[in-house]
Amino acid sequence: ILEILLKGLQRLEYRGYDSAGVGIDGGNGKDWESNAKSIQLIKQRGKVKVLDEEIHKQQDVDLDVEFDVHLGIAHTRWATHGVPSPVNSHPQRSDKNNEFIVIHNGIITNYKDLRKFLESKGYEFESETDTETIAKLVKYMYDNRESDDISFATLVERVTQQLVRVFSCTELLLKRGGPLLIGVKSDHKLSTDHIPVLYRSSGKDKKSCTTLPRMDQDTCLFPVDEKAVEYYFASDASAVIEHTNRVIFLEDDDVAAVTDGRLSIHRIKRTAGDHPARAIQTLQMELQQIMKGNYSSFMQKEIFEQPESVVNTMRGRVNFDNNTVTLGGLKDHIKEIQRCRRLILIACGTSYHAGVATRQVLEELTELPVMVELASDFLDRNTPVFRDDVCFFISQSGETADSLMALRYCKERGALTVGITNTVGSSISRETDCGVHINAGPEIGVASTKAYTSQFVALIMFALLMCDDRISMQPRRREIIQGLRVLPDLIKEVLSLDDEIQKLAAELYQQKSVLIMGRGYHYATCLEGALKIKEITYMHSEGILAGELKHGPLALVDKLMPVIMIIMRDHTYIKCQNALQQVVARQGRPIVICDKDDYETIKNSSRTIKVPHCVDCLQGILSVIPLQLLSFHLAVLRGYDVSTHHSGLKMIIQSFFVLINNYYSLVGYAHILLHILLKNH
Repeated sequence: ILEILLKGLQRLEYRGYDSAGVGIDGGNGKDWESNAKSIQLIKQRGKVKVLDEEIHKQQDVDLDVEFDVHLGIAHTRWATHGVPSPVNSHPQRSDKNNEFIVIHNGIITNYKDLRKFLESKGYEFESETDTETIAKLVKYMYDNRESDDISFATLVERVTQQLVRVFSCTELLLKRGGPLLIGVKSDHKLSTDHIPVLYRSSGKDKKSCTTLPRMDQDTCLFPVDEKAVEYYFASDASAVIEHTNRVIFLEDDDVAAVTDGRLSIHRIKRTAGDHPARAIQTLQMELQQIMKGNYSSFMQKEIFEQPESVVNTMRGRVNFDNNTVTLGGLKDHIKEIQRCRRLILIACGTSYHAGVATRQVLEELTELPVMVELASDFLDRNTPVFRDDVCFFISQSGETADSLMALRYCKERGALTVGITNTVGSSISRETDCGVHINAGPEIGVASTKAYTSQFVALIMFALLMCDDRISMQPRRREIIQGLRVLPDLIKEVLSLDDEIQKLAAELYQQKSVLIMGRGYHYATCLEGALKIKEITYMHSEGILAGELKHGPLALVDKLMPVIMIIMRDHTYIKCQNALQQVVARQGRPIVICDKDDYETIKNSSRTIKVPHCVDCLQGILSVIPLQLLSFHLAVLRGYDVSTHHSGLKMIIQSFFVLINNYYSLVGYAHILLHILLKNH
């Protein structure tokens, strides 16, 4: 089981983390109480590999023993509450006997109040984490139970009612807000292909609140004839796909319990719109899709997958011969969308930039006002939303917390909701009224690349669909659709510039900052390029609207400041040329991303990156790829691990070599100085 847990953690390393931990029971216990007496925790700061090494050092862990019944949980943590350390790593425990252990994704916003209460009751905390309050609260509830026959499921349900904004906690499994799924593996036929949801009794009988509802063959999942079964609980399908492709996606406030090999799903109360059962779904993801192959990192692999990923986004949807677009997920709602008052695009980070990139063409083709909102700010402002608004929620994972909360906010106000996601079965894809799966394939790299370009294409297809019956729009529609036809080949042409961009990165990687400027369709490219550089290289970068140069940002430009400018032959071309002259006048030496046939810009610029020409509203896909490649090569040259957000070891190694280099430089200078002194003497 340790091998399975550690391999699962390695599949999730792309998320970024600073510590890892595992908890295992003694196995073969008759109930959870007897197994709890032998729970062992092993936790380490650093990579999963370090945790693996620590496990092999344990004297009291027999790695060769096998159990018929065994339970374990594992977690990688990105420090939020408390510094990275073994004591702050998950699993967190209820006491020194490890009676209850918890792993948890997300933030508990009321943990300080809970901690203060539990400390007043004599419970001692050993970590700085918010998660430890869950384990201590379970212990408190158990110590103060009204009867000895209280079930573990009841205990967990009571505890979670006291927690504010829990994303997901696992042992007995509870989902609220974050993604959580159950993988099911059995070589034998299962009793059912769906599990009915069990609800607590609403009667006044106290006993009904302290015991599990009746579980039998109609309410549980188990193998026929009591054969062996394995359950895998995970927050990401990539952690379980090598074991099984049959999964159950949990809804918010679902509690999943496994007893004697039988899986049941419970909810405390029934609410409007609840689905009565959870279906077993078959994942299409293949293991080789989440492997790096011949690439050095997932980010590099995904950048180079973009010719295929944009084709997959368009596959079966765009007919290039008769210039039609079909989006099956919107088919039943398109007339309602066409009658709406405005479109609101709501997203975070890279997905927000995809909205900014396509806003202009959406406004042009739909002739509707289009708002693009950052989900967190949208919620902070309590933005007015009406029944005749259509709200788009753009998210690669479909689980972005702020976007999910904004989705629920809009649904409460009666707006039609549309999801643009890359993950089948995700929360956003399930909770929106309709939507479009971008079909870009699994995106494992921390920095989103192929999802950005596929979101871009998906929104373009929506714009084309909205105006398919307008005669005046047909020439423009045909131009864009034929632009989509050649887009994959043009992306391949841009990717062929990789060596040139690597040389550029070698010139820039020691700089402290970089400015990226553009306007019109390419303002979003500036924002996205700057975000990639910040996120992967830890280097300051800023995307600047070229039209705002004279209102302050021009003060940053001098002969030492790296400046990248995006100048394409569209309606902003002359204005961008003026901005270029302003930068040159301040002794700036801009690197210009331009059309390969723009001889004037090439002639007047000291350094250019030449990309092929495409339809103006699609050009942003081609201009962003050099910035994706640049951020990747900058990160590698600066010694950072582009597979995760955390690269402490490489930073230490890099710093060590800098120190060594400085030391030898000083020795060299001292030697020269001594030689000069002796010669003069």
